[in-house]
Amino acid sequence: MNDLNAVDAPAARRPPNKLPRGNDVCWCGSGKKYKKCHEELDTDWLRHEKQHLEASRVRKGKLSPTRPVPAYIPRPDYALTGVPNRENARNVRTPEELVRMRKACLAAEEILREAGALVKPGLTTDAIDAFVHEKTIALGGYPSTLNYRGFPKSLCTSVNEVICHGIPDDRALLDGDIVNLDVTIFLHGMHGDTNATFLVGTVDEDSKQLVRVTHECMMKGIEAVKPGRPISDIGRAIENHANQYGYGVVRSYCGHGIGDVFHTNLQIPHYFDARSNTKMEPGMTFTIEPMICLGSADEVHWNDQWTVATKDLRRTAQFEHTVLVTDSGVEILTQRPA
Repeated sequence: MNDLNAVDAPAARRPPNKLPRGNDVCWCGSGKKYKKCHEELDTDWLRHEKQHLEASRVRKGKLSPTRPVPAYIPRPDYALTGVPNRENARNVRTPEELVRMRKACLAAEEILREAGALVKPGLTTDAIDAFVHEKTIALGGYPSTLNYRGFPKSLCTSVNEVICHGIPDDRALLDGDIVNLDVTIFLHGMHGDTNATFLVGTVDEDSKQLVRVTHECMMKGIEAVKPGRPISDIGRAIENHANQYGYGVVRSYCGHGIGDVFHTNLQIPHYFDARSNTKMEPGMTFTIEPMICLGSADEVHWNDQWTVATKDLRRTAQFEHTVLVTDSGVEILTQRPA
């Protein structure tokens, strides 16, 4: 079954994300061995796709100068040095801290929502950074990413194959791109952290499905939050849903405890790891932020020391909420009440 015309029209026919081995039964349902059926065609198709992805991959742009923060804005401990202090970082919040944290998280939600509304072809990620920076200050907050371990901007902008930690620059968004905006604000002494992936103009169906399923993965993980259960339940729920679509789940980066400290030592893997046996307890606050890939989750690092991209250059998406473990389940802190 060798329809070679399909090689010149990838959108018309796409092999599955996980291909069988030569002697396995072919994925197409013919009952034949893969090497006697679709292996040659898939090899040609993947070669063409690799050439296309290499030609269209995201290139690093120029950075604008670091934006200043007025002196009257309260700052986290690392704002001047770039070095965060995790000593005595707690994962369970007091009732008074939760009052302040809810305000910070809703501010992050507002900033992300308004920044996402700006996304369109021709807009640079640096322009989004400028908006987020000014909006954060207008709300009385400090953009948490700014100078965190030396990060030079006020949010992360990750386009197409960039998994996370993309640095805003003068590259204009293109029609058909997808872009993740990762916003964190330090307000009232607490951090609120959230992100979402947005469609830029007219986007292909594969990317639309990836974005939709990634959001579903995050929500599956949130639904798994229950007091007394191990953290590993979250990753199990996310990984099981991603596997249904043959998507890769990034393992090198995870959710984290958050509160008066940006990142506590509590880690929230987005795949099942039996070692993540810490029991969730009421008052815990942490992020759930799965990074899901159309292909392999193998990664490469740019020489800017921050940007992480998929090795195969296929697209990736991410969504994030900051959540609170309650007596009966979970509260999403970075979601505005209906």
